[in-house]
Formats: sequence, C-alpha cells, structure tokens
Amino acid sequence: HKKTAADNKRGQIFTKLGRAITIAVKEGGPEVGSNFKLRLAVDKARAVNMPKLNIERAIEKGSGQGEDGSLEMVVYEGFGPSQVAVMVEAVTDNKNRTAAGIKKTFERGGGHLGQPGSASHLFHKKGRLLVAKQTDVDSQMLKIIDLGVDDVEATGEAVEVLVPAANLGKIRDQLTQAGLAVKSAELIYKPLVIVELDSEQEIKLTEWLAGLEELDDVQSVYTNW
Repeated sequence: HKKTAADNKRGQIFTKLGRAITIAVKEGGPEVGSNFKLRLAVDKARAVNMPKLNIERAIEKGSGQGEDGSLEMVVYEGFGPSQVAVMVEAVTDNKNRTAAGIKKTFERGGGHLGQPGSASHLFHKKGRLLVAKQTDVDSQMLKIIDLGVDDVEATGEAVEVLVPAANLGKIRDQLTQAGLAVKSAELIYKPLVIVELDSEQEIKLTEWLAGLEELDDVQSVYTNW
C-alpha cells in the first residue's frame, strides 16, 4: 500500500510539473534557450527525476501537438485559517471547476477567496535562487551582492538570493558565470510582513495548506506566515 501511495504522489507531482512546462511553452515557445520560464519548469522537473519522455510530451502539448491545448495559468488569492493571506497559482483547463474546488477548501478552513488585489498587495513578486554554499561564505555573499540583488541570506545548505522578478534569468546566468552552483531558481510571492501564530494555529494552518496543495490543479501556494 505504501508503494502505491508513493507512486500516486509521484504521478501527481509529474502531472503538475508537466502542466507547468506546457503553460510555459504556450506563453513563450518550445525553445529552452529563449524561454526562461520553460527553462525553470524543465529544471524543476529534472530535479525530481521526471522522465525525459514526459518532459518532451509536455513541451509538445504546449506547442499544440496533442491534448491540453486549453490549459491556462490562474492566480487566486484570499485568506485562510487565522486570516493568513494566501496566494494560489493553478493550471487548469476548466476555471469553474478549479475555482469551486479552491473556494470550498478555503471555506472549509474558515477562510474565504478574495477579489483580485485583496491579498496580493501583501506580497511582492520576486525571483528566488538557491546557491550551493562555498567554504568562504562571507566572500561568496559579497560576490553575490555585487550583482545587484535585493537580499542574500545563508541558510542550512545554501545561500538564498532574492532578486527583482524581471532579473531572475540574467542574475542566474551571472551567478553561473561567476563560478557559483545554482541549485534552483523560481518566481515566488514574497510576503511584505510575516504574521505570528500560536502553535495551535500553526498546526491547523499547516494541515489546511497540505490539503490545498493536494488539489490537482494547484501548482504553488504562498502565505504571509
């Protein structure tokens, strides 16, 4: 049973990553070299060992070969348990179905979906890169700061770098050219202010977020917690 559950979870992850690739191709074309969003999506798929054939099929779908030609990216925003602000990125071929599922999940957690702008004003769209730590972290961070990034912070295994969303591709290339190993790069919603919750609220919110992320159409979830 455990293997079946793991296989199902893996299949769901591959489906979500495939949809992200398809959307990226629809928006910017099938060439990884000239479509940075596609490059990010493919890198993310490779990082979890998604089969090459699955990646190629997802690219073909985005090019209009095969099904899923009607997929589109939709962003929902609202407030979850404890009035935590939430941004949800979804990929769907049926906006009514997706909106209904997300709305139901929000209401089940005692929250509600909001109008455009109701929660998004509490976030900045940013590029986030994780760079492998070098032995001399201080000089590494100075090297990164010189590239004109917004913020640099050393975390457990990596250095987290925040940049303006529009500069993500350029700075990723500059980091690589500077001899730094970029482990991941993605666009995120960065909260302007973090809210404080007590332990009971944290448990409830964590469980609720897990349910939201489990929805088939949901790609990414961001909060101000």
